[in-house]
Order: sequence, then C-alpha cells, then structure tokens
Amino acid sequence: MADSKERLASSLLELKKYQEQNNTGVVRGSSTLGRTHLQRLVENGWLEPVMKGWYIPSSPEDVGTTSVWYANYWNFIVEYCNSRYGDDWSLTAEESLTIHSGNMVVPTQIVIRSTKATNNVVELKYGHSLLEISTSPASEVAFDPIYGIRLYGIAEALMFSSPNYFKSDPVNARANLASLENSAQIIRLASVNGNSSRVGRIIGALKNIGRDNIADEVLKFMQRLGYDIRVEDPFDNIVKVSASQSPYVSRIRLLWEKMRGQILSMNLNLSRIDLKDKDSVLRSMETNYVKDAYHSLSIEGYRVTESLIERVRSGAWNPDAEDTDRRNALAARGYYQAFMRLQKSMATCLEGDKFDLESELNEWHYELFDPCVQAGIISPADLIGYRTMQVYIKGSKHTPLPVNAVNSSIGALCEMIEEEKDGFIKAVLGHFFFVYIHPYMDGNGRTARFLMNMLLCSSGYSWIVVPVERRNEYMQSL
Repeated sequence: MADSKERLASSLLELKKYQEQNNTGVVRGSSTLGRTHLQRLVENGWLEPVMKGWYIPSSPEDVGTTSVWYANYWNFIVEYCNSRYGDDWSLTAEESLTIHSGNMVVPTQIVIRSTKATNNVVELKYGHSLLEISTSPASEVAFDPIYGIRLYGIAEALMFSSPNYFKSDPVNARANLASLENSAQIIRLASVNGNSSRVGRIIGALKNIGRDNIADEVLKFMQRLGYDIRVEDPFDNIVKVSASQSPYVSRIRLLWEKMRGQILSMNLNLSRIDLKDKDSVLRSMETNYVKDAYHSLSIEGYRVTESLIERVRSGAWNPDAEDTDRRNALAARGYYQAFMRLQKSMATCLEGDKFDLESELNEWHYELFDPCVQAGIISPADLIGYRTMQVYIKGSKHTPLPVNAVNSSIGALCEMIEEEKDGFIKAVLGHFFFVYIHPYMDGNGRTARFLMNMLLCSSGYSWIVVPVERRNEYMQSL
C-alpha cells in the first residue's frame, strides 16, 4: 500500500501532466485532476484556492503569502476570462495602455469589457477584485506577449481612452504615443470612427511630446475628409519624448525625468570626497568590503559571517563542505571576485579611461557566479547575456520586463546614466531601474548595489552599505 509520500508524488505527477498538456498552472474544478488529487495538493500547499473551483500553483513554503498570488495573477485573469467570456473580452483602453507600456504591476481592481458580462464585482484574493462591464471589448484585439492578455491595440487605446487619462497617467500615455510608428495607425481609426474631439485630443497629445509630423499628417487627412478638428492638448505640461519602437524604453526615460525632479526637490546636502586622491577612494572600497559583503549577501538570504567572508577572501574556504555551508561559501567567493572586478572598474573610471558600463555590468554578474561554474553547478552559457525567461520578484506586485524588452531597456538605462550630470541621481535611479528591469535570472540585487556604489564613489560620494536590519524598508522603497 502506497504511503503518504508516494500518494503526494502521484498527485504532483498528475498536476505536472495537466500543466504540460494545458500550458497553464491554473486549475479549474475538481474534474481536471480528480477530487482526491486536488484535495491532497491543496492540503499539502501545492495548490492554493483563489475562489470556489479555481486554484493556482503554490509551494508549501509560500502558503499564506502574497508571492504566489502576484506571480500567478495575470495567468489566472486570462484563464478565468477565457473560461467565462470566450473570445468576447478585453481590458479597458486605459488598462491596455498600462500593459503596453510595460507596467505589469498587479492592480487592486481589474476592469473587463465583455458583452457577456453582468456588471458585477468578482472578489479575488488579498483585497483584489475583478469588475466586469457589459459592453463591447476592443474591436481589434492585441495580445500581451507574456500572458496572452486581450488588449486594445495602442492606437485604438489612445483613441478611446478618457480625456482624464492623459492627466492621471501621463507617463504611460506618453510612452505609448512615442511608440506609434506612423500616422496611418491613427488615420485608419479616425476615418472609420470619425469622432472629431477624440482625434483633436490625439493630435494635441502628439504635438505635446514633439511628434508634430505625425500630428500634422493626421490633421490634414481629417480636414481633407471634411472634419472640423479642434486640436486640444490633454496634458497638463509639455514633455518632449524621442520616438521609440519600444514603449518600455520610453516609459523608463519618462519615469527617470519624473523621479529626477523628485530627488532634486528634496534639496539634499550630501558630503563629498576628494576624487583627486584616487588611491584613497580605492582604499575606502577595500575598507568597506567585509561589511558590505555581509549585509549585501544577507539581504539576499545567504547566511554568512564576517569570518567566512575573510576566509573566502584569503582563499581558506572549502567549496566541498556540506550543502548549506557550500552554498553560502560559493556566494561569498563570488561576491569577492565581483568586488575585485568592481575595483578595477572603479580605477578605470577614476582615471578617465574609456568605460563601457553595460559590459562591466555583465563582468560583475559573471564573477558573482563564476565559483558555481567552477563547481559544476551551472554552465558558463547560463551567464552569457541576459535572461531568456520571465522572472518574478517574491512578494512584489511588480513584474519585471518581458525577455524581448530587456536588451533595449538596459541599453537605454546605460545611456541615461551616461547622460545624467548629477552623480547622486544617476546612482539612485541607476540602481532603481536596474532592479525594475531585472535583466538576470539571479544576482540582480547584488549587481544593482555594485552599480549604485560605483556611481556614487566615482562622483565623489561615499560608499553606502544597505544594512540587512533595514531590508524590509529597502525592499519597500524599491
């Protein structure tokens, strides 16, 4: 007779088969797995109920936390809506623009348009809800590339967004306007729908961000069709935005400018160090190494001591120790190697030599995990370039950018760092947006703190150690 472990293994195997056959982890009803398997998986923490008859994949250590819900939120929304409305649904125009711009933060309430809706609120987990509105969805559906969310296309979403949207969410609105390829996308919709006020608003919005050529083409064409167009700028202020095929890049650039102003308004009076004494700057880095390594690794969940860090630095470490100690030792050794590489990067920067920031970021990241390569735990190929899979941040409503947006976004971030004149701003925002993009499968936090401190020290500010005791506050601020 099978014991409890074997029975659980059998249920997990059934769940695995279901996920592979249906390309989703969301489970609907007991008939999909069978009542016995379903109950066993829920009782052991491998499935978590969302609402009656609906479950999402979990793990025993995450039971009762928001992490599982945030990681599965969009998958659940798509599966639930496809099951209930079929092909007759989409998000609203405004929410579509939010997704198109790369803002995948889990909303408190999601609004669904469908002719099959009944104008009700569906309560979900942790205070979230779904509001279904009985109305027509997008006429030409665009699909989110990660989850398959049914959206308005960018041009249609801009056309049918409420006038207030441009004031309430100007960053996302401008990011999407900047991603329009040409005037044809707007003209095609405008000529069919023929709403003069909507067209005038889009023309005014395009002029606001500096895309006068597209705006003028739309205006001339609509006037040719006999429409009386009154141009209206829907924004509160003028912000020029460079045209970009990637709304993700546009959004990051717009957020940089917005946050830059917020930092400047704080009027911080920060002490500076003398950059002429380059050796002193490098010695200061060396002095901070043990303390920095301890706190940075502890923030990431490693159990390290200052003694272990010193042994690793001196070479008196044992990579073949017990599993737990080995993991900590490999992480500490990787941190040391990356720190040494960072010192070389800093020396190059202080000398004023040519410096390729994106290349250096990849070098620091490689060194973090080189001991794992040497130990045969991972392949060198795993560390080449940026991630090739979607990642999630435990406990965060933010979903990092999709794989196809990482390269262009990191490139743009490095350009912004180079263009920024204020050293403190480039350090703070460089750290923030690096984590926002999350370009690697692992090691993003450590690399981001290396980036922050290199930018601080190379601009005449002191090295900052983020204490593990303030981890929650630090994570919340990100």
